[in-house]
Amino acid sequence: MMDFYQIIKKPLITEKATKQKEQVNQLTFEVDRHANKILVRNAIEKIFKVKVLSVTVINVKGKKRTVGRNVGRKSDWKKAIVRLAPGENIEFFEGV
Repeated sequence: MMDFYQIIKKPLITEKATKQKEQVNQLTFEVDRHANKILVRNAIEKIFKVKVLSVTVINVKGKKRTVGRNVGRKSDWKKAIVRLAPGENIEFFEGV
């Protein structure tokens, strides 16, 4: 069992994520690569004390990066899109 604060790494605040929050009350987080939908749902509900309707989890592949002649790779990561119940909100995202 992982700690809830280890499952949720950071919120993703992008233009698309801001639109989703305003239109359909969805928030986007970067989560641990080993987390599943159930762990993400429990972590969000416990940390922020909100009701979660659904969770979508997406594996994001790392991109290739070239610096001079050296070719490297960014690491893979996992993204979770969380849909909150109507009327629920997280104070952290309100100023964004």
